[in-house]
Amino acid sequence: MRFGKFLLGLLLVPACVAATRAVLKLILALRPLEGFSFSAWGFVGGFGFFVLLYLALPAPMKTYVLAHELTHALWGLAMGARFKNLNVSDKGGSVTLSKSNVLITLAPYFFPLYTVLLVIIYLACAHYFDLHAYRPLWYAMLGLTWAFHLVFTLHALRQRQPDIMEHGRIFSWALIYLVNMLTLGIWICVLAAPTLADFGHRLLNELRWVLEEYSAILDVIRHGLHVLL
Repeated sequence: MRFGKFLLGLLLVPACVAATRAVLKLILALRPLEGFSFSAWGFVGGFGFFVLLYLALPAPMKTYVLAHELTHALWGLAMGARFKNLNVSDKGGSVTLSKSNVLITLAPYFFPLYTVLLVIIYLACAHYFDLHAYRPLWYAMLGLTWAFHLVFTLHALRQRQPDIMEHGRIFSWALIYLVNMLTLGIWICVLAAPTLADFGHRLLNELRWVLEEYSAILDVIRHGLHVLL
């Protein structure tokens, strides 16, 4: 099982490369002074503001640990598990689940809980009130909460996390990176000019390019081995 996940992690690498290239091309195709709205700048500003806070102030570890363990619990509930004994502290946390799988285990690293909660709250309020004037502020909060997710995910991945070790570093890192990169592409489509269809088209083109390059590299390796042997 562990070796199988290692191989699956290697198979995810081309998808990670393709997603990275597709997102970079989306960014390079943007013209910030023309294509960015106040809402988009609000998102960027909120993201940057949290990064500054993280660098200047003590990290709110307990807030992150709470989100981490709640995400385990929520994904477990969504998949039919029962949970108990939720423990949270500055040093770490834990939650006991009746069952687990790869998505439940790795969800905290690709599921931005506070961002999702913010979206739910906004949509609920927008059902009763006209919040159009507050959209830039809302996007700033989205940027801040998503920066919270990314920064603490990077912080967590620097540690020897049991969640990561359970499924192997290569597979876990590849899956986490891929989902977060795809999420970034979706954010760009929501906040700026590109459409989801455009992102999907770029993603397929880049995946095709990566597979062709990998195939060419493998052909060179096979040819070299044939000459040597």
